[in-house]
Amino acid sequence: MQSNRRQFLASVVSTAAALAAGPSALAATAPRVTGKAAARTRPLLLKGGTILTMDPDQPDLLRGDILIHGSTITRIAAQIEAGNAQVIDARGRIVIPGFVDAHRHAWEGQLRRINPNSADLGNYIAGTHQAFAPHYRPRDMYVGNLLTALGAIDAGITTIIDNSHNSRSLRHALSAVDALHDAGIRAVHAPGAPLVGKWDSASWYADLATLQQERFGKSDGLLTLAMMTSVDRGQWAVGRRLGIPLVTEFFGQEMSAQLPALHREGLLGPDNIFNHCTDLSEEAWQILKATGVQVNVCPRSDTHWGLGTGIFGYQAAIDHGIRPGFSVDNESAYSGDMFAEMRAALYLQRSSALARKTGEHASAPVDMRALLSAATIDGSAVARLGQQTGSLREGKQADIVLINTNDINLYPSNNALGTVVGAAERSNVETVIIGGRIRKQHGKLLDLDMAALHAATEESQAYLFKAAGFTPDAFATQFQVRG
Repeated sequence: MQSNRRQFLASVVSTAAALAAGPSALAATAPRVTGKAAARTRPLLLKGGTILTMDPDQPDLLRGDILIHGSTITRIAAQIEAGNAQVIDARGRIVIPGFVDAHRHAWEGQLRRINPNSADLGNYIAGTHQAFAPHYRPRDMYVGNLLTALGAIDAGITTIIDNSHNSRSLRHALSAVDALHDAGIRAVHAPGAPLVGKWDSASWYADLATLQQERFGKSDGLLTLAMMTSVDRGQWAVGRRLGIPLVTEFFGQEMSAQLPALHREGLLGPDNIFNHCTDLSEEAWQILKATGVQVNVCPRSDTHWGLGTGIFGYQAAIDHGIRPGFSVDNESAYSGDMFAEMRAALYLQRSSALARKTGEHASAPVDMRALLSAATIDGSAVARLGQQTGSLREGKQADIVLINTNDINLYPSNNALGTVVGAAERSNVETVIIGGRIRKQHGKLLDLDMAALHAATEESQAYLFKAAGFTPDAFATQFQVRG
């Protein structure tokens, strides 16, 4: 399996001509990797861990076992004996459901920290969509999505909603999906129209149907299709005919003002997924609650790029009885892990609560379980995967993360929730299981040739930087491309 990954990733440097030949040639010669751990013939038994189930129907255990058959959790108990099982020693580990990132632009993977000092939305767009996005080839989509998905898995994120707003052609979309499949992550892939530049707009709706037919339903159940869309009645109608969720960037008073009419027309529902949700009106929040629209908030993104007032929508959501998921958004300015999101949310919410303390409607300080819920089970509900993942319960998919509390930064762990939310980091993620398959073990991603991945990334970067007229500067304080 590793040799296949090495061969395919290394081939990135020499397959440009083949990629230009069309979808069939793409499938045969593109720089694809399998990313699939070998299927087990025996059950998997996690033994002796501290289990945070995050499920109202499955109690936490100070010390317990989890038995997995195939992709499914079949038993959780204080003690399980399964003589023929492959055993993972979970003593000294906290066992949690995998994190769910409810909003990630995975195609931007090779643009990590390209513009760290960006302070507004326009500057972010200039540093990604205007500079690089129009030059992306299908192979660049593959590399970006692969980097993002592998980085997510490494940090304990087992599910992402991939907001792919650079789907310039069917070939671009196919490459993005292939990368998610090869990485082995659970993903809701939502292709959408690019913000700038040429793209195959005339065939987009037909391409969505082709993508649904060719790449979904044949991926071990890990991949599902959605549609990234603006507030557009025509686009929403197409997505609903295909039976897929509708993902929309949604924030501010101007967008809030569109909701009453949409509500009266019956166009809002649980298949809508709204990102950000900063600075919404009181009426807008009431409509979102009444219609069951799914909401995710971005603790770092909304502040970093100054969306509206820069106050992320978590408090407003919970004040209206909505449990939002958390999302990273992208990595063009900061890291891609959920630990940072939970901690940013903790301190932003508590700062806001203290500021309102003398007021009439002071907010209670958020606690660690609520934050971990937003990063797991609440995010899975946003992704419409709540019956499959997001918590540890018998019958659910085995998307599981083990955090090593014997590591020097976590030992001794006196409170499991406090350790995960307040102190843990990517390096403490020892084991990651997705759909019953081990993707990371002993602190290392499995089946990964880093040298080949580096070569693929560097080729993609070199091409994109040249095409955009961008000169890398490790010490830059502002983003610039040649005019």
